[in-house]
This record gives sequence, structure tokens and C-alpha cells, in this order.
Amino acid sequence: MREIIVDNFAGGGGASEGIRMATGRDPEIAINHDPEAVRMHKVNHPGSEHYCEDVWAVDPVKAVRGRPVALAWFSPDCKHFSKAKGGKPKDKNIRGLAWVALRWAAKTRPRVIILENVEEFKTWGPLSRSHRPIKAKKSVTFQRFIRQLEGLGYRVEFRELVAADYGALTMRKRFFLIARCDGREIIWPEATHGQRDSLLVKCGMLKPYVPAAECIDFSLPCPSIFATKEEIRQQYGINAVRPLAENTMRRITRGLKKFVLDNQEPFLVEVNHSGMERIRTLQEPLPTITARNGKGIIMPALIQYHSETSGKEVRGQQVDEPMMTVDGSNRYGLVSAFISKYYAGGNKEAGSDMKRPLPTVTAVDHNSCAAVYLMQQQGRSTGKDLQEPLPTETMVNHFAEVRAFLIKCYGTGEGQGLQEPLDTVTAHDRFGLVKIQGVDYQIVDIGLRMLEPRELYNAQGFPENYVIDRDCNEKEIKRSEQVKRCGNAVPPPFARALVEANLPELCGKKGRVTA
Repeated sequence: MREIIVDNFAGGGGASEGIRMATGRDPEIAINHDPEAVRMHKVNHPGSEHYCEDVWAVDPVKAVRGRPVALAWFSPDCKHFSKAKGGKPKDKNIRGLAWVALRWAAKTRPRVIILENVEEFKTWGPLSRSHRPIKAKKSVTFQRFIRQLEGLGYRVEFRELVAADYGALTMRKRFFLIARCDGREIIWPEATHGQRDSLLVKCGMLKPYVPAAECIDFSLPCPSIFATKEEIRQQYGINAVRPLAENTMRRITRGLKKFVLDNQEPFLVEVNHSGMERIRTLQEPLPTITARNGKGIIMPALIQYHSETSGKEVRGQQVDEPMMTVDGSNRYGLVSAFISKYYAGGNKEAGSDMKRPLPTVTAVDHNSCAAVYLMQQQGRSTGKDLQEPLPTETMVNHFAEVRAFLIKCYGTGEGQGLQEPLDTVTAHDRFGLVKIQGVDYQIVDIGLRMLEPRELYNAQGFPENYVIDRDCNEKEIKRSEQVKRCGNAVPPPFARALVEANLPELCGKKGRVTA
């Protein structure tokens, strides 16, 4: 009988997809208690037999029906181990889900067991009466778990791996435990990718990390942070949160300062009329970009949308490196600094749509709703109704509005409202000016949008054709549920690398292999 593969805690199918990438087949058994997750798993892995119930309710012996088990994969809930939960009380039962691996080991004796969790899994120990880990007994339960696996005849090893090392677009770091009882060696797959400036990459022994930019669709609308809800709805036909919270505005400007204004090697995306883009670094010659040739460039960065920041800390990153950990709540906002060559012409419109060319921007009066929005956002005035004329002192050009915003958030730390006289702003004021290969560019608009679920799945290493928006019954999956499934998923490149290394015979390969 052919050996089978079992995916416990299958969720939306991250580990199952990695297993299929390696072996060319779906796991024979997939178990998960969440009906919505199972329906998403079914549409992507129709070859699996699905058990929609608690892992403890599934009898391993009845499920395998006498078939030998080559691999049993376990990804128990990690929230009550993760440091991301902070000092909140922990749930003993959820932390104890990993014990189900011992049940499968004792009853069906899989040749290989792989368990995935957060790094803190190694600290697994008893909880106090207040449901918090007892520091003096840190790792006690984890060591008992290892001893019991060994007592069942398994050789056990564990270590932490980073998804980007195996071709994913995320730096997600995870704990992996491998146990096997067939007498063969446990093999940890060698990394296939590394830091761009590392010696191994420069020598061609490793591929460079895949940048986050590869998973981002730069042709999607990135509405201006200065636009109102109604303006965004009319221009793009989408709903967006406006006005933005003060903390969000602060994160945007800190990110712009660090990743755009203070960046010696900015990351550029060239955009043309058709929405096609080309990603560039300063190692390439910069093309001539003017308002007349119908091209524009943006300088993107990612901010962590709901993370708290203290002082001048920047929670974000450039997009030329892998994305930080993708979790169950979409924390990433794409910030795009739309820039244009610094001219003294007479164009009156600032570029705000990635699908439109960026025009030449000059210091002409730009009396728009954005000024009213900005006045209200700064909290220094009550603002004016859009039916009323703007007061004289707010008649500043669009670039000045951006400058006022930047000055408030990281100039002196005090800032000002637009009803007050602007601080001295000259043509060479660093706020808003970026020098690229000796040429001055200025920020003409700033866009912000949350990353789409598809972009997050791409970052995790899922294939483009992985179905995330509908289930096996053709029912639409809500955006929030898509993101939740993605954040809880095992990046498929992890599973692929581990399975290919330890079970090459299931992958149509012979002998010792690495990813």
C-alpha cells in the first residue's frame, strides 16, 4: 500500500501546498476544526480526505485505515506561545494541542513527524493560577514532550528557520521539530537564498532574497493621503479610511524620512500609461523622466499600520528586502511617494494615480479640498466647510501642503497648522526633496493603501493560482478571513524544503537532497 501523508491543523492549506509542491500530490488526510478553513482547503486540495473536527476527536487508527504513514505534519495553534500575545493569560488547553503528535506517533507510527510553531514553543512549561508561564519552570513541558517522543523510538531534532532562506518573500521565522523512526538521518535543508550583500550571494552560491516588491501590484490605485473619502470614491470607486489617524500619519512620515528622504539608494518603480511597471535600483541608469514622456516614478515603502511606535522608532521597511512576518491581521500599508523632477514650470496638477503620468509640479497655488482636510487633520483649526471659500493664509501649493505635513511630523516635533505662517521653505529645503543620481526630485503626493490579500499570499510563497477568494461551494470568502488564513498559514516553501530533504523518495528523487 502506498504510504500516506497527514496534515493536522491544515487550516487554509499552507503546509499542504508545500507538500504538494514537493511530492506532486495532496495529503491524503487533512484535519481542521474550522469549517471555513476546511472549505478553503477543499477547493485547493480536492485530493485530500477532510475531517472538519477537533484533532482530538479524530481516531488516527480509523483515519489511516491500515495504510502506512510516511509523514504526519503538525502546526498547532501558536498564539498562546507567541510573544506577540504579550503578558495576557495563556490557555493551557490550546498550548497542549501539540500533545496530539504523541497520539499519532503511538498509534500509527509515522516514519517522519514534522511540527511547526513559533520560536517560543521551546519555552513550553506549566502555567500559574493566573494562567501565565511560571518562569522557574520554563521549558519543562517541552523537554518532557521531547523525552516522550524519544521514548516511542523517535530520533528528534529541532531548530529555527527563516522563510526567505527558501525563496519566500517574507522573513517569517519559525520553530521546526523533526522526528523520525525509520533509522534514517534527519536532514535540515540548506538555504537557497541569502542577503544580497552576503559573500555567498556575490559568489553565486546562493540566490539573493526575493524582495517584497515582487509580490506587490504597483498598478493598483494608491489614493492620496490628502484626499477625502468622497474624492477617493469618485476617482477610484473604492472606499478608503480618511481622514487618517494621527498615529498613522506619523508612521507614514517617519517611514518617508527613513526610506525616502534619508535613503542614499532609493528603490524606484517606473510607471507608464498602461500601468506597467519596472522596478529599478540605483545600480541601473535612471531613464529620462518628464511630464512629456508619459512616465513617472514612485518610491515605495511599507509601514506597519497598527503597530505602536515610541519616540522616533520606525516600524516599516523598504520593499527591496523580504517582507517582515505576515500575521493574521493585515498590518501592512503600502506608502508611495510620487515624485517628479524639480522644475519651475507651470503645471497645476500633482500626480496621485499610479496609472497616470506624473506631471511637472511647480509652486503654483493649488486651492483644493486637500488643504481643508489637512487643516482639520493637524488639529490646529476647526477647518472650513467645502462650500465656503478657503481663508487666504491656506492658499498654498500642493507641494507646500505636503511640506507642512512633513514639517509637523518630524521637523521640530512641534509642527504647525496651515492657518499659521509656514516655516521658511526654500527650493532646497530637504523636506520633500530627494536627490537621485545628482538630480533633484520632489514629492508631489503621498499615497497609502493596505496590501491586498493576494499580495500577502504571494509574500508567503503561495502560487498565483491558489484560490483565496471563494471556497469549495463557490461562496465568497471575506477579505478579513482571507488575511486571517494567510497569517496563520505555514509558508509553503518551508514545507517543500523540509519534505524534499527528508522524504526524497516521495518526491521522485533518490538519495540525499536539499531544497
